[in-house]
Amino acid sequence: MATLTLTELCAMIGEALDSSLAPSYWVKAEISSLSVRNGHMFLDLAEGKEAKMRATCWAGTHEMLSAYFESETGQMLQAGMAVLVEVTVQYHAVYGLSLSIIGIDPSYTLGDIARQRQLTIEQLRKDGLIEAQQLLVLPTLIRRIAVISSPNAAGYEDFKHQLDHSGYRFETRLFGATMQGETAVRSILAALDAIPNDFDAVVIIRGGGATADLSCFDNYELCAVCAQFELPVISGIGHTRDVSVLDLVAHQALKTPTAVAEWLIHRMDEQAERIRTLLIRLQRTAERQILIRQHRVELLEQRLAACNPERIYRMGYSLLTKDGTVVRSVQQLRKGDIVTTHLADGARDLTV
Repeated sequence: MATLTLTELCAMIGEALDSSLAPSYWVKAEISSLSVRNGHMFLDLAEGKEAKMRATCWAGTHEMLSAYFESETGQMLQAGMAVLVEVTVQYHAVYGLSLSIIGIDPSYTLGDIARQRQLTIEQLRKDGLIEAQQLLVLPTLIRRIAVISSPNAAGYEDFKHQLDHSGYRFETRLFGATMQGETAVRSILAALDAIPNDFDAVVIIRGGGATADLSCFDNYELCAVCAQFELPVISGIGHTRDVSVLDLVAHQALKTPTAVAEWLIHRMDEQAERIRTLLIRLQRTAERQILIRQHRVELLEQRLAACNPERIYRMGYSLLTKDGTVVRSVQQLRKGDIVTTHLADGARDLTV
């Protein structure tokens, strides 16, 4: 048997691979880990526990493919994502076997995202959670609001500005969270867990800036917790393409943080108008009650006036009293009694 150096063996392996493999292959896999250093993207591609390989996307290609992928999917490449990539097989005497990514098909990832999203919706529906929030009754006046947002987000500032200048006294409290990326789900769940139940509603908002990863809002655990939350949940997470699963389970779903603020202000406007209408109705009812009572008083005054003794006296009648008692019968009188007769212009004592 011929003796080879390790370098010679590695060279033979490289030559064998070059001669037996096609220039490139399209490979379906899941990104199990991803990092970017000096513009290069380093990945581990895996298929369950059956296969795993290192892959690299060099800086120039990485910049081009990432921009293309994000423009088509609205998301950034990240761990846990299913991808269809075009690769060349590389063999290096020191670093061993690896793949070099030279192309990507965003439609494959979109299909997988859509499939996972549909599975989440079906599971929520099976668990009876899609319409669970609709069983909660929104307060007539939504004033005390728990807000889940990134503290420095422009969308949050716009939301606050609109409420602060609405003319109504809204009370808001921020529960800061990461609103995109791999840590978003855990961060939002932690914010929800910190909210006491003395608020009128919870607002989850994210908006503005470049298109980024919003897949966290399709996460089953996050959506299930929101669906079962004891307070009404209002979403405004800035989706420009599709409705998220969180939007489906929320009590009220709006496109942007600004739209959420406008909706809250509109509800206050409606209640203010109802109060103004009720005040007008109350005023008119009170006026009718007063007019009715005034008419009754006038009728009573007329009746009293008709029964006034002075009116009777003026008609020629008189009133006879004896010892302060009205004389109603001749049987009350005896000869010599002193009586008093009352007329319209005075009274006189008479002797019977």
